[in-house]
Amino acid sequence: QVQLVESGGGLVQAGGSLRLTCAASGRTFSSYAMGWFRQAPGKERELVAAISRSVGTIYYADSLKGRFTISRDNAKNTVNLQLNSLKPEDTAVYYCAVLVGGSLSGGRYDYWGPGTQVTVSS
Repeated sequence: QVQLVESGGGLVQAGGSLRLTCAASGRTFSSYAMGWFRQAPGKERELVAAISRSVGTIYYADSLKGRFTISRDNAKNTVNLQLNSLKPEDTAVYYCAVLVGGSLSGGRYDYWGPGTQVTVSS
């Protein structure tokens, strides 16, 4: 089993940047594909980006391509999400999770972290 903790959220003005980090416990982190999700108030949780175990495959939600970048460091057991050119509509709680079955874009994710709040002011 793996435990995840997100960090790096905060309050930023529109156009600004944040770097989110998901730290994982356990020795088998490199065995897992990982995903970043977000959930805004009153909206469903959505997949933002995902990355395969070996960084060979990366997925981005179409609406976010070019602004967000996912990366991972298997030596440090972390997966990061760089958020650039932030907009007020990016305001949400951001979560990381482990892909437990299926494809990066449509598979099932589990072992959710508690999330980190990102608030973008206009």
